[in-house]
Amino acid sequence: MKKFLFFTLAIAIFACIGKAKAGVVDEEQKVSLYISSKDSLKLAQVWHDTLALKPSCQPAETECFVYVDTLHKFQKLVGIGGAITDATAETFAKLPDSVQQKFIDAYYDAQNGIGYSLMRTTMNSCDFGTENYDYVAENDTTLLSFDISHDDKFRLPLIKRIFVEKGVMPLYVSTWTPPIWMKDNREYFHGGKLLPTCAQAWANYFVKYIQELEKRDIPVWGLSVQNEPMAVQKWESCIYTAEEERDFVKNNLGPTLWKNGMKDKKLIVWDHNRDLLFHRASTILNDYKAAKYVWGVGYHWYETWTGAPMNFEAVRLTKQAFPDKELIFTEGCAEAFDSTKLADFSLGEKYAYSMINDFNAGASAWTDWNLLLDEKGGPNHVSNFCFAPVHAIADSLYFTSAYYAIGQFSKFIRPGAERVACYASRANFYATAFKNADNSLVIVVQNSKDEPMEMKVILQQKELKFSMPQRSIATFVVK
Repeated sequence: MKKFLFFTLAIAIFACIGKAKAGVVDEEQKVSLYISSKDSLKLAQVWHDTLALKPSCQPAETECFVYVDTLHKFQKLVGIGGAITDATAETFAKLPDSVQQKFIDAYYDAQNGIGYSLMRTTMNSCDFGTENYDYVAENDTTLLSFDISHDDKFRLPLIKRIFVEKGVMPLYVSTWTPPIWMKDNREYFHGGKLLPTCAQAWANYFVKYIQELEKRDIPVWGLSVQNEPMAVQKWESCIYTAEEERDFVKNNLGPTLWKNGMKDKKLIVWDHNRDLLFHRASTILNDYKAAKYVWGVGYHWYETWTGAPMNFEAVRLTKQAFPDKELIFTEGCAEAFDSTKLADFSLGEKYAYSMINDFNAGASAWTDWNLLLDEKGGPNHVSNFCFAPVHAIADSLYFTSAYYAIGQFSKFIRPGAERVACYASRANFYATAFKNADNSLVIVVQNSKDEPMEMKVILQQKELKFSMPQRSIATFVVK
């Protein structure tokens, strides 16, 4: 063992001597560092200075380090954001004007907030709202009665305000259920299936909804076929097997979008958990007649095997098998709301862990669930109360650690950024890296251990040492 350590040390020494002889010297670069941690740091700026990066030596196997190689590039980032549901919009509407502005700035301002650049919303009702509804009269297959005035009360005005104040960003629409008369169980709830005789009317319904939003100057970037198509829920839900979703895309929804001048809309399949991600992607995308309509595959983090780790291998395999299709995380939140846990750092840790590993597995976009909920984790008309990154309590906003954790990514990694090769050398230590269009390099590192870690970031020929706090998330911005 002593011989091994001596040999390792010798390699490191000779490597450094070799670089010194080759003329590699300290290089000054501007480095900013932001940290969120269990010890109450919240996107705190720790460094913003020109630092001397030392020539990099061969790291010892005993060292903790993050290695970044910017010569190897992967997917481009579409955006990072969250969902505006009825619950979010209704809660927002009750806030004083100054607090409403604080909320919009906190999420969508890249300088004073966390710079969200992607948005999801709903078509028809979901559980997060005060009622269930759709937009047409019973048995109106012509859709002549189509009316989205329900959405004009709260949700669409909020989306429009954000677009006007902060700029238009990719918005995609997801649905939880067709109208009850289009389903075999004649319920919004408890699953049920789309009646084959209503498949074309349902495809037309998507087009009508997109047209109505765009009449209101709310451009739609994309849509998903069905939220959680394998979940029979006590709230709005509808079931599709992989073959049924494939055939609906191939025979109805895809052709209908294209015929109506919507070939550019990004069509997302699956929109459910990682467990069946590759099976669903394989079934649909191996059929070229269906695949030609599909932009990407969406997924959630509610893995159905209780206690199972997040199945990032399913994400990685899907990207390897279908490299021309995009992967988008479409929903995740902490369930079972408990107000006594609002201050828990673990809420944010789950986000960081998922985001780092999803990006490293090939995801090009990442979307949180509700942007804002009330002090009970709602409103939710079936009492499925959950956490959001921000909660409205009385007339003020409470920012959980999830908000700051997501911000460690969204504030600094901007749309169009390319992921570059990056890995962490230790277990319970995670990292990802992106290079922005302005040439800035962003490295996000998570230390999930209950102890600080002496570490270094190695940027090919240079390195930076750092003592990372316990249970923390750090973002390095190198220019």
